[in-house]
Formats: sequence, structure tokens, C-alpha cells
Amino acid sequence: MSLLDVQDLSMHFPVKGGVFMRTKTMLKAVDGVSFSLEKGETLGLVGESGCGKTTLGKAIARLYVPTGGSVVFEGQDITRASQGSLRPMRRDLQMIFQDPAESLNPRHTVRDILAEPFIVQGMGTRPERRDWVVELLEKVGLKAEHADRFPFEFSGGQRQRIGIARAIALKPKLIICDEPVSALDVSVQSQVLNLLLDLQREMGLSYLLIAHGLPVVKHMSDRVAVMYLGKIMELAPAEELYRRPLHAYTRVLLDAIPVADPSQRRERQLLSGDVPSPIHPPPGCAFGHRLNHPKWRDSVGMDLSLKEVRPGHWVQPCPCCTAVGG
Repeated sequence: MSLLDVQDLSMHFPVKGGVFMRTKTMLKAVDGVSFSLEKGETLGLVGESGCGKTTLGKAIARLYVPTGGSVVFEGQDITRASQGSLRPMRRDLQMIFQDPAESLNPRHTVRDILAEPFIVQGMGTRPERRDWVVELLEKVGLKAEHADRFPFEFSGGQRQRIGIARAIALKPKLIICDEPVSALDVSVQSQVLNLLLDLQREMGLSYLLIAHGLPVVKHMSDRVAVMYLGKIMELAPAEELYRRPLHAYTRVLLDAIPVADPSQRRERQLLSGDVPSPIHPPPGCAFGHRLNHPKWRDSVGMDLSLKEVRPGHWVQPCPCCTAVGG
């Protein structure tokens, strides 16, 4: 049994207008996403801004109530579970947010921030919680004296370490990492990613790692899912995806990775057009529509749900974007 099983998950938001602010249409932030995640696995989820990655992560963590589909965690359907019934599950499913400055309460000390999960779950006495806070700080590379400081007294990398400490406090099984290094300096990003890898090995964690680009997820993902306009275009083992991408959008993302050697030249697939609106997405293949591909009209009306074309390699079967023989 998979640790996490997401089936046909959708997250639509009402767009209101007029004098009486009535719902005029729906913004389809996530539209029919399916995947599974195994124990101890890291699944990378990549795509450009606005494709629905963060919304998907929040819907899985039940910070949003999904519009459709299902989220099954450890065999339990949590799609529309009440907040009361979700509380025990929160111990096993945690989230690391993109901006540590925004996700940490500026009025609380680090000690208060890290002790809060234990208080909410009714765990331990006050002396025990003080000891646990020190252990958490040391586990993420900080010191005991940092416990009595406020978040604004730390650098961005240190604040993210505090956010990671809070996420692992209850020894969860799955952590959703929402672009955990995008707000950090490049020199600090690898340190935080290596910390996440060390914690995974030590605690047996599973990660859903959300990121803008493929270089970050390549560092630590077992499989990678490529998302565009609320849908997954391609899903494959990381090495397979980097070596033999099948979808045109995946190839565009790979072409965007900088080359370390400036003398090395390579052909790049230039991306033209704008991202379609999630309020009025085009019929058929949204990426083929963006490219104005001559075969785009062939995709209109097709079943574009993911198909397994190689063992473990799934791709949207689009006539204008998929090179199945690649």
C-alpha cells in the first residue's frame, strides 16, 4: 500500500464579480491530478509559477478542501475529513513553507514555535518539551541558546532550519516541501537540501518536493512529476526523465538548466507564447495551444490522462507534444 495515493484531485476557486459578487466562473488551479508516493520516497513536483504546485500541496495537506477527487493517506481517505478527525493525522503529515519569514510567528520565540506542535497534540510535560526543543535545534544544525530568540534575529537559512525543525517535531512520515530553498541564497540552498537528505535517512521520511526548476529536484528526487496549468504532463523516475524526456514541456524545462561550461554550446528549444489562463483553459493540450502547434487541434476531445509508455514512465498522450519513441 502506498503512503499517499492521490486520484483525480481538483482544486477550483470561484471567481466572483458584479454588484452582488456572484460566482461567474471557476479558476481551475488543479485539475485532475493523480499520483502515488511510497514510504521513504522523494517525489519532485516541478513547473513554472502559477501551474498549481503549491495549491496541490496545500490540498493534499488539507489546508484546502479539494473540489474533487480523493487524497488517501496511509489507507485513510482524508479528502473531506473534519478538522477534528484530521488532528491525529497531522502528526504524520507536515509541511515546510516557501518563505520562512512568513511562516514563523514573529511574536513568538523559537522555543514557543517548536513547542507548539507538542502542546497541540497534548504531548509531554513542560520540562520534557524544553528538552525536545533543544534536541530539534541541534538536529537541524542550530544551538540551544537560539531557543530564546525571535525569528527576525536569524538569517533566511537559519529561519528555514527552524521551519524544518517544526515540521519534524512530531516525527512525521510525509513532509510536503513547498519550494523550501527558493527564498534562500544559492550558497545556502545546497546546505538546506543536504539537511533534508540527512533527516530523510535518519528518520525514514518521505518527501513531496515542490520546486520551480529541475536542478533542485534532481539533487534529491527518486521520481519527478512535471506540472503545467493544473495537470501533470509527465511522471517518471528522475534519471529516466533527465535522460529521455518525452513531453515537449519537460524538454523546455531541461533546456532552461544553465550549462557550467560557457564554451559548451547546445541547441535550445525556445518557448514562445503566454501561459493560458486557468480561468479559461484551452481545450485539448494546453501546452500545444501555447506553442500554436499544427497538431494541436488533433488533441481537442482526446483523453489526455497519463499513459504508461515505459515501465514507471507516464506521459500525457498528446499528438503535438509527446515523442513516445524518444
